[in-house]
Formats: sequence, structure tokens, C-alpha cells
Amino acid sequence: MNLDYSGRRVLITGGVGFIGSNLAIRLAEMGAKVLLVDSMIPSYGARLENVEAVRDRIRINYSDVRDARSLSYLVQDEEIIFSLAGQVSHRESMDDPMTDLEINCASQLSLLECCRRHNPQARIVFASTRQLYGRPQKLPVDESHPLEPVDVNGINKLAAERYYTLYHQVYQIPTVSLRLTNTYGPRMDLENRQKGFAGVFIRQALDGERIRLFGGGSQLRDFNYVDDVVDALLLAGQHDKVVGEVCNLGHKTPHSLHEFVQLLSRNTSFDTESVPFPDEIKSIDIGDYYGDYSRFNRLTGWEPKVDLAEGLERTLRWFQAQRES
Repeated sequence: MNLDYSGRRVLITGGVGFIGSNLAIRLAEMGAKVLLVDSMIPSYGARLENVEAVRDRIRINYSDVRDARSLSYLVQDEEIIFSLAGQVSHRESMDDPMTDLEINCASQLSLLECCRRHNPQARIVFASTRQLYGRPQKLPVDESHPLEPVDVNGINKLAAERYYTLYHQVYQIPTVSLRLTNTYGPRMDLENRQKGFAGVFIRQALDGERIRLFGGGSQLRDFNYVDDVVDALLLAGQHDKVVGEVCNLGHKTPHSLHEFVQLLSRNTSFDTESVPFPDEIKSIDIGDYYGDYSRFNRLTGWEPKVDLAEGLERTLRWFQAQRES
């Protein structure tokens, strides 16, 4: 499918953050009329330098997705909405469950209500998460797997996803939910130590710090380079076959956390250490996970192009260049 976003009106919530900024840059380069909505909360990864390359080709509204009054105005006349704003830390969701509820669930329902009342034709692509599955009962995990989230973040994301499906079924709002797995690449937030191991390990590798692997790092994961995720989002924004669907993203080759660290060591220098799982992390760890993305592949032809070794090399090179500039 040839994607044509030229002249299309596109809104991205969380558009100054990691995935949102990479998507915004691609859309601007494709000639879309891009509006970014972001509360600019630093701990959530919002950095204006993320979109500096296309700053003259996009608009930014500094607003919080929890503000329904602003959303009601902002969604009007937009053709495609990428709902990427979210609180993504599993540990923070357990420490502050009410904020997670507000951002990952209530604000998503608010966005749907704003569209139902003011722009029901807008297609909404929602960034869901593989965390909905909890601890896998089988591998690879497909969309028929039981949904048993192990933390507040997963529960709120699941509820939000169900709202998107419901509003499509009842109000015919064209929604799509993509269950993202571990996304990494340029512009990811390396400062927040609560967001997951990938950003933490990359920052530690760049700084030459010792990397601690819980339980030796044998846990398997699948990883998507951010350019591949942007490709998937763009397909979901235009491909009619995915309207109303919930689909996994993923990669055909899973890697252990130990392998992830080994690949980092090809381009950086640091020590590693195997340590026991802290109790607060072990209680919400899901063990091995890698997903089956064949449904989305069948509907759109999407296939991840970047393997982990190449993706990490690109990521490290980008951050090293940023530090030198």
C-alpha cells in the first residue's frame, strides 16, 4: 500500500516524546499538516529538541490530554489522531496508580468522547501495550492469549483499549489498537530510570556504568526499532482493513536481556554484573515474552526491517552524535 499523508490533517498526542516525535518528523517529511499535543512533562520524555528538525513544519499545542476542554477544540477537523500520550512506567504505575489511571485510561475515554461529539469521522490509532497479556502461558503470544496484566499500567491500558473497541462497535468511530512491545531508538528517554530496562541499559552503556542484570538476564524479549514502529503506525492510520482491530507488533527474533547487553558492548565499554531480582520488580516481572505479529502482517504487509544489532548500533551512534554536538 502506498501511503499518502500529503496535506492530511494529523494530530499526535504525546507528540514531543519518543515515539511521537519520530512519527511527527516522518509525517512532516511526507507533507502532512501535523499538530502535536503535549503537556511537556520532562519525566515523560518530552523534549523540544526531539522535533527541532521539523519545527517550522509542525504546530505544537502545549496541553494535557487530561484537559477535556482543550481536547474538544483540538480534535476538530483532524483526519487522523495518533493517541500516543501515556505513562509507560510499570513501577511508577504501582507507586502512583491514580495518575496512571488518569493518563492511561480516563484521558483515553475523554478523547473518544471528544471525537464522538465533535469529530466522529477521525481515525484514532491507539498505542496499546504487550503488558496486557501479563505472564505468557504460551510463546509466541498472539492476540487470542488470555489478558492477565500484572500491574496497574497493564490494567489501565487494557481498559482504554476496550473503550476504543467499544466506541468503534457502538459509534462507528474508526479506531485501531496496536500492542507495542519494547521500542527503542533515537529520541528515547534515557533519563527516567523507571521506564524499563532498554533505556536504562543504553544510558549506562553510553556512560560506561556497570549494568546489573537481574537473574543473569536470561529473560527473552522482542524489540522493535522506532522506525519500524512508525511504519506500523502510518499503516494503521490509512489501511482500512485494520479499522476496529487489535494487533500485536513484535519481531521474529527474540533476544535475552543478556544478549541485548552483549550487543551494546560491541560499540561501548562497560562492566556487567548478575544480581538477584529485587522483590518489588520480581512481583511484576512477566518472565519470557515475544509476540506473534502475523495478524497485523496479514492485514497490512508490515514486517520489521531492523534487527536488534543494527538498531542498537544506530541508536548508540545517534546519541553519541547528540552528546558531541
